[in-house]
Amino acid sequence: MARQSLLFALLSLAILPFSSALKFDLAAHTGRERCIRNFVAKDTLVLVTAIIDGQKGDGQQVNMHIKDAVGNEYGKPKDIVGETRMAFTSHADAAFDVCFENQLVSSRGGSPSRHVELDIDIGADARDWSAIQAQEKLKPVETELRRIEELVGEIVGEMDYLRTREQKLRDTNESTNERVKWFAFGTMGMLVGLGAWQVVYLRAYFRSKHLI
Repeated sequence: MARQSLLFALLSLAILPFSSALKFDLAAHTGRERCIRNFVAKDTLVLVTAIIDGQKGDGQQVNMHIKDAVGNEYGKPKDIVGETRMAFTSHADAAFDVCFENQLVSSRGGSPSRHVELDIDIGADARDWSAIQAQEKLKPVETELRRIEELVGEIVGEMDYLRTREQKLRDTNESTNERVKWFAFGTMGMLVGLGAWQVVYLRAYFRSKHLI
């Protein structure tokens, strides 16, 4: 019964798309970025789709920058308008940022801004399933089952990653506790030794002065 419940939960999660869509207005400034952060496992396909309204030559220049937390660069397209797609494969288990900067090239009064629609697809959702269906001549049901199978595999992989991370944290915690324990024992031994040395030294000192 528990296995059936777990399988149903995995399939339910697989049906949900692993993507995040965001819409916002990007005011024109100089040297100020707005970043959206997401986490991705190593060797995972990511597709970033950005739709920017406006047109070139309106006094604004929107630049996009994709990077991760460990210093990897995935693209820096400049002066983007309309739909821009960028696909990359992650190089590390790390968070990545999709940053936008709206530079004010020429002032035309008012508060200029650009509307941004951002869509981030990760893993199986980043693949072009229409092309796969046409290339492999799959039926729609077969294509959907393939997609769900890959999503379930990604969920299982994520659970394995979390379990491995938990094991590493547990090992680190146990190692730290062991070191703290031996440090406490060492400190206690040093204090006892120092106390014994003080007693012997003071006794010898008082005897030399014929006080005891």
